[in-house]
Amino acid sequence: MTSPPAEPDLAPQLRGLRRRSGLTLEAAAARVGMSPAHLSRLETGRRQPSLPMLLALARLYGTTVSDLLGETVPAQQPIVRADRMEPARAGGWTYWQAGGPGRAMQALRLRVPSGPQDGLVRVHPGEEWLHVLDGELRLTLGEAVHVLGPGDSAHFDSLTPHRIAAASSGAVELLFVHTLLQSAPAELCLGG
Repeated sequence: MTSPPAEPDLAPQLRGLRRRSGLTLEAAAARVGMSPAHLSRLETGRRQPSLPMLLALARLYGTTVSDLLGETVPAQQPIVRADRMEPARAGGWTYWQAGGPGRAMQALRLRVPSGPQDGLVRVHPGEEWLHVLDGELRLTLGEAVHVLGPGDSAHFDSLTPHRIAAASSGAVELLFVHTLLQSAPAELCLGG
């Protein structure tokens, strides 16, 4: 009978990352919204972090959850050729996978049609970056509404309620990068 794989020992890694970042136990705990006692228990192995806690700690220390867990990503082709990007369509939107799968970031080229959108506001862990290639984009971040034109970019925390739509009479094309690995491209903007 084989035993289940051992859980990674995160404690020394968490302690080492905090020390290398120059943060005290109190400062690091405050930045991720936990008590110093709880962080101390994580760093000594008396507690295992939840996924939201791992996400917060990875962001604080400038690493990824995969790195914290010791996961290795198999070697992947770094080049994505335009003639191999298959378009995916959902709700009138068109998506092209512009990066490799299984990475900490997902890169897409996307076309947002003009006309009314469903009004869905997204909120999820991670970061997003977008760059308008053609047309005008309406980006709602919280209560603020921004209109971006060709050459404009935005980079924001995905926990900020957000929504994108075409602001011009024609479609808008943009490059879009996010750090949410679990979502299919169509779920990012349309909710599945």
